[in-house]
Amino acid sequence: MLRREVRLRREYLYRKAQEDRLRTIEEKKQKLKGALEENRLLPTEVRKDALQLQKLLEYEDEGAEGVSSHMDDEYKWAGVEDPKVMVTTSRDPSSRLKMFSKEAKLMFPGAQRMNRGNHEINALVRACKANNVTDLVIVHETRGQPDGLVVCHLPFGPTAYFTLYNVVMRHDVPDIGTMSEAYPHLIFHNFSSRLGSRVSNILKYLFPVPKEDSRRVITFANQEDFISFRHHTYKKTDHKNIKLTEVGPRFEMKRVEMSQCLELLSLLSCEGAESLPRNQIQSRGDSSVLESDTQPPSDHKSHDSEIQQADQPES
Repeated sequence: MLRREVRLRREYLYRKAQEDRLRTIEEKKQKLKGALEENRLLPTEVRKDALQLQKLLEYEDEGAEGVSSHMDDEYKWAGVEDPKVMVTTSRDPSSRLKMFSKEAKLMFPGAQRMNRGNHEINALVRACKANNVTDLVIVHETRGQPDGLVVCHLPFGPTAYFTLYNVVMRHDVPDIGTMSEAYPHLIFHNFSSRLGSRVSNILKYLFPVPKEDSRRVITFANQEDFISFRHHTYKKTDHKNIKLTEVGPRFEMKRVEMSQCLELLSLLSCEGAESLPRNQIQSRGDSSVLESDTQPPSDHKSHDSEIQQADQPES
């Protein structure tokens, strides 16, 4: 097993090393193609390899999306196989964190929950890899209040760390009823940028592909970098209207840090995250920085009405 992991890791790093070379060739090809189409002089950096690049252009057709990257391999089995999610907590969790982990386990269909005990992060990752777990989700707390969520995709990443605000659990709502275990439809609102697409992929592939007649809807609505999580079921009252029923839990989360590998998992694990000042965390590989502990808007009534409008699935 150890030799297999070393071999897979070596192949993964080799593919990453080839990306820069292929991307440079692709950029030169596009410059040559643009110069030929516009009938202008070739750029100086292209003239030396112009004939060889022109031969490569002859074998290309329209519709290509450029150079493939290691990001394309991270979720290559998404939609083919259902994700296998493992949910756990920080060490010595409080009763509220245990309840929140149980609710998080119900949010992801087919997920399993594991008591953390005294296990280290490296031992958890090795156990998850050995059992073909695709995603490891770790929730942690401050003074009994859930305030952190780490999502790690196995075996090579990416890993994302989110802070949680305004957590309202199902246990806090009396007579809320049971939660449907049907595969949910997903709604991602305002994730149009390249970074937003990256974050939405990390969250989207925690869920399996739903059936068309599923009545369960989960919404991730982005507003000023705060992602509102809402969980609803719906039923049709007539041919024009539907009725939404909130299932819970609900919370806002803000992306603090994201990495393309597993190094962030050990850094932001529950052993190290408590000593990490959140107002100084810099996002690796991204341009955004969490400059201060900005609280999300406290008035959720207008925001929830926007989310409910976005929650209405197409009939």
